[in-house]
Amino acid sequence: MKKIIISTALLTACVAFANPYAKCATCHGANGEKVALGKSKIIKDMTKEDFIASMKGYQDGTYGGAQKALMVAQVKGLTDEDIKAIADLIIK
Repeated sequence: MKKIIISTALLTACVAFANPYAKCATCHGANGEKVALGKSKIIKDMTKEDFIASMKGYQDGTYGGAQKALMVAQVKGLTDEDIKAIADLIIK
């Protein structure tokens, strides 16, 4: 089981390096349309400002609910440019 989890994490990291949103799409959907794990907000319905603020909040530990620990790990390596690029890609 550990090998599967580690392999999945490594594969996700490799794909995410090429596209910062790739690791988000697994839970949030290709267009940010899903309620991730039945608990999140729908990304595409957020404003860019709210999305960016929430990502920075996850990074510094000031934002998040039930899935906070999961999200902190997901956004840890994202730069401000990555976060803005994801917002521009998903939020119209």
